[in-house]
Amino acid sequence: MPDASVQSTSPRFTRASSAQTVTGHTGVHYEIFVRAFCDSNGDGIGDLNGVTSKLDYLKELGVSAIWLMPINPSPSYHMYDVTDYYSIAPEYGTMDDFLRLIQEAHQRGMKVIMDFVINHTSRQHPWFIEACKSKDNPYHDWYVWMSQKEINALNIASREMTADSQEKNPWHRVPGAPFSEKYYALFWSGMPDLNYDNPNVRQEIYKAGKFWLTDVGVDGFRLDAARHIYPDWEEPKNHQFWEEFGREMESVKPGVYTVGEVWTRAERIAPYFRGLKANFNFDLSLALQEIPFKERDTAGIIRILLQNHAIFAQVNPNFIDAIMLSNHDQTRIGSFLNGNLNHLKVAANLLLTLPGNPYIYYGEEIGMLGAKPDENIREPFLWNIGRQDPQRARWRRANYSTSRTVTPLAQQQADPNSLYNHYKRLIHFRNSNPVLNDNLSKLEASEIQQKNVIAFVRKSGDRSVLILHNLSKRGLDVVIYPAETAEGRQIVLDTVGGAKLFKDGKVRVPAYGCVVLERV
Repeated sequence: MPDASVQSTSPRFTRASSAQTVTGHTGVHYEIFVRAFCDSNGDGIGDLNGVTSKLDYLKELGVSAIWLMPINPSPSYHMYDVTDYYSIAPEYGTMDDFLRLIQEAHQRGMKVIMDFVINHTSRQHPWFIEACKSKDNPYHDWYVWMSQKEINALNIASREMTADSQEKNPWHRVPGAPFSEKYYALFWSGMPDLNYDNPNVRQEIYKAGKFWLTDVGVDGFRLDAARHIYPDWEEPKNHQFWEEFGREMESVKPGVYTVGEVWTRAERIAPYFRGLKANFNFDLSLALQEIPFKERDTAGIIRILLQNHAIFAQVNPNFIDAIMLSNHDQTRIGSFLNGNLNHLKVAANLLLTLPGNPYIYYGEEIGMLGAKPDENIREPFLWNIGRQDPQRARWRRANYSTSRTVTPLAQQQADPNSLYNHYKRLIHFRNSNPVLNDNLSKLEASEIQQKNVIAFVRKSGDRSVLILHNLSKRGLDVVIYPAETAEGRQIVLDTVGGAKLFKDGKVRVPAYGCVVLERV
């Protein structure tokens, strides 16, 4: 093993109390960029105490778990290049602040999931600084190195390029290094990839993961760049790694929640469910953006979901499909839909009635806006107007989400027809309905085939619900086929008001409305 003086240590803490629910199987999760969420001390930067101060807000919204984007020390504003796996970024607070956040969340029945960035470190991490000193340094083999000759022979630079890459060549030279090898950094030269063929690397990362689960008390991890632990040409090693990672984490916290960032087609996502409980469904998020915008489901989203779910179930029958409208890397759904309130409500209707574990990106519930570059997607949450908003993070000037373009939360809370109250009603209904709240419930196609309508059935145990979405600006009479299936049903959710179930089996679904029918 390398010199212990360079290794991170895992100080002992009094672990926060544990929440009781099984993360991911039920409920709605909420993604938070801490820097932009809530500033508790007036320095302009959102912080952990700010998040703690808003737990009652999140509880009132109906959230069951929060996912915190990276909170470890880092030289970057986004903190996806970690310099210490055992500490809290000073601008976000202290470990005691984080312990209190977890304790307060658990007291409210909410879980805490942290971003665990283990595909790469910062080039300022002590491990990498040591690795660059010489080829004989014990840490040199903690990263991936090749000579230019080897790179050319394998033609790696051209084969590995993906849409995630920010540079044309993932191989980088260390200026002034006493060797000519280049290091592999897929995303950016400042984020050198770790070498997971080295057992010392694996054991150190497992040690760090167990520290956060047992000593600190987090409930699970969102795993950044899960598909890229190994390069594309070694993808089977990715699957093996995540199986091992899952076993290691389960050994200290049975049932620990893990959700992976794996953006590819279903056949290539499926093997990751052997080690990870959940994986994000990026293709679905793109479809959920297009459908409200076009007011039509041209792709046949239920058919595609059924196909993908069948593929996932072959690997893990208890897979969790993590679903979302957008996240910190994508154009916000508010901007994609041009702030159209009706379309935003339709998008929320779809997200919160489809099977899977829904994720809301902070500010989505008030229609926040943002498009690339990434900083514009991560703007401060609007709690109130101007000087009435002392807790607004002001880490950067907002270009999209200002009080002139987005109605702040305080005003939306007072408006029963606001997007916020729409989300709140939907989430609370979802939480109260045993079928919708079962994130593992079975999806079934409906025989209803009608223009501007998405219809599907969800089943959990011996209960089922029929869900109808009107994507258009006109009220529609939807024919339930065969007609007798309407018998014994009643409307249990009408998002707009004015829905009606007729004796002949038709259901009137208002414009841009969602109607849920259940047998009684």
